[in-house]
Amino acid sequence: MRKIILFMSISLDGYIEGPDRDIGWHRVDEELHTHLNRALAPMGGFLSGRVTYELMAGFWPTADRDPASPAVVKEFAEIWRTMPKTVFSRTLRHADWNTTIVREVSPATVAALTDGPGGDLVVSGADLIAGFLRFDLIDEFRLYVHPVLIGRGKPLFPSADHLTALTLRETRPFPNGVVLLHYDRTGEGRAGAPGAGQSPAGSNA
Repeated sequence: MRKIILFMSISLDGYIEGPDRDIGWHRVDEELHTHLNRALAPMGGFLSGRVTYELMAGFWPTADRDPASPAVVKEFAEIWRTMPKTVFSRTLRHADWNTTIVREVSPATVAALTDGPGGDLVVSGADLIAGFLRFDLIDEFRLYVHPVLIGRGKPLFPSADHLTALTLRETRPFPNGVVLLHYDRTGEGRAGAPGAGQSPAGSNA
């Protein structure tokens, strides 16, 4: 069964974008972009909401046609075009570039994707991620923490009434100050698990 992997850049204070969808604070240099290309190329598909999909579709299909584009940008343009994509939207009527439209996030619709052949699936976008978290459908968390406090904007994680325990799999600092935090979801302490996060004495661990 294919895994669902959350793959996002965030600020140190937990935002994925500032006001007016500002992501100018992202520190994606050639080394980090190369790492991202290598990490994403073997995946089996990209999962996104309508807004994220339309932003990507507005740039990446032709990004490698600009002679001035860096090699890493041209490389990802090819990765994005050929990668199977699923966009979750109740309003989108048509999507190009090897894209399938799914109307809602549910355990059944996601199971239909993870039961298929191919590599793991990457989910991105705060609104869509909130839907996946609601049903406890994310298996790995790969957070690229950028060394900046932006103060306000769109947070990655919504408020929740439960604890989800994670196991640290990898950390990797990059020379530009970005740090990868890679976690697996653990069986003990999944959403709603009784006693998750408590020490034997009953106090919060």
